[in-house]
Amino acid sequence: MKERQLSGIGMTSARTRERLIARLREAGVMNEAVLERIRSVPRHLFVDEALASRAYEDTALPIGFGQTISQPYIVALMTQALIEHVPGGGQPGKVLEIGTGCGYQTAVLAPLVRHVFSVERIQALRERAGKRLRALRINNVSLRHADGWHGWQSQAPFDGIIVTAAPTDIPAELLDQLADGGRLVIPAGRRGAQALLRVTREGNRMQREELALVSFVPLLEGTER
Repeated sequence: MKERQLSGIGMTSARTRERLIARLREAGVMNEAVLERIRSVPRHLFVDEALASRAYEDTALPIGFGQTISQPYIVALMTQALIEHVPGGGQPGKVLEIGTGCGYQTAVLAPLVRHVFSVERIQALRERAGKRLRALRINNVSLRHADGWHGWQSQAPFDGIIVTAAPTDIPAELLDQLADGGRLVIPAGRRGAQALLRVTREGNRMQREELALVSFVPLLEGTER
């Protein structure tokens, strides 16, 4: 991919990205590795060309199929919640992502963990995300077209799980696929009353923390082409 495509011009330029980073700092995102990923990942390449001028606004944008690319603050907050203060230090190893979408959250997360296993229920989105990630030479990602409610059992247990759509209640199968000490970062609740949660497995006990009030598209069962 050409350098000009990656760096952007005008409303997708480095100056515009720095304004976004400043807003995220003000909102409480302090992890420097996460902020650097938000700065360096070309978000304008993950949205339609007609929306590229809005790519570095701190807002969700449509990506088709009734789905959205999450606002950068939420992507940064969820990534920070997953990787900060990892027991034993270092970075998470195997991470499961439910809801690949356009691949933006995947691209932000990938260099901060050993490997991302990402599940997307809409085949067309999975294919588009795969092309973008390959173009950006992000290679430590495995993509799968499947029902995210069931996780990715053959690759479990996971050191981290991140979910980019909201169930009313946390699917039991995802909790079962967490390694001891692993973390699940997930929005949950009815539309209009969702909270972003971090759930940490401590043996047979699950410790829950509420991080923020959020608004996500619902986590749906089944698959689509």
